[in-house]
Amino acid sequence: MLTIAADFRDEVEELHAFFASLDAADWERETRFQDWTPWDVVAHLHFFDRVSLHCTDGEAGFAPKRRELVSMMGSRKPLKQIQREALGHLSAEALLASWKATAFELAEKLGALDPKARLPWFGPDMGATMFTTARFMETWAHAQAVYDLVGGERRPTDRIRSIVEIGYRTFGWTFSNRKLEPPGPPPVLRLVAPSGAVWEYGDPEEAGAGERIEGTALDFCLTVTQARNVQDTDLDVRGEVASAWMAIAQCFAGAPTDPPAPGYRLSG
Repeated sequence: MLTIAADFRDEVEELHAFFASLDAADWERETRFQDWTPWDVVAHLHFFDRVSLHCTDGEAGFAPKRRELVSMMGSRKPLKQIQREALGHLSAEALLASWKATAFELAEKLGALDPKARLPWFGPDMGATMFTTARFMETWAHAQAVYDLVGGERRPTDRIRSIVEIGYRTFGWTFSNRKLEPPGPPPVLRLVAPSGAVWEYGDPEEAGAGERIEGTALDFCLTVTQARNVQDTDLDVRGEVASAWMAIAQCFAGAPTDPPAPGYRLSG
């Protein structure tokens, strides 16, 4: 099995236990992510895990689902409403069980693929490793809103290295997605992993003088997934390029999205 597929499965298992510990009332409370409730967060993950299963069947299997979803999006309904119409009949308990089963099935299918296999998506197709990394990243990032809501303690693991790497690789895309030219080569990145290991990226000779970001891998992941404003982290961001990047960092696909205002995601 692809390592990232195993990481995805393990993350789902850990998050399932956390979600199952929520009080009944918590499922109805709004998080600081677009006012989604924990039910909406799990429904979103489940909805797109189900969509992703169709991708493992290739273009022929995915094309009908793509047309269906494009039509739904064209109706201008908010994604939250689309997900509720599809899954609103499920209680929190039933939703959790269905999400876990589907995510595990997806992990198995993705893990069995050739790493060089290409999977169709709504934009350009994606390699199996990148596709699985994207599912892991989205699962990890959306769950943070629920931890913030209930004040739950989240103990990161070195599984987040894949988010660090996708965050670093999307340096240039962060700017081009906004129709901006990258202000220079990516800065040097030096991060302390949850295990205490040091992860380093970038070439000091190519990066501009003094352009670097140091801190914990967790704070970097929270920033590039926009679960936090960089000002709410302890990242040491030095240099104009590094500062410009962290102010708009976005490691997930889609239209340009601004990070939350400082303090917003911390206020529960």
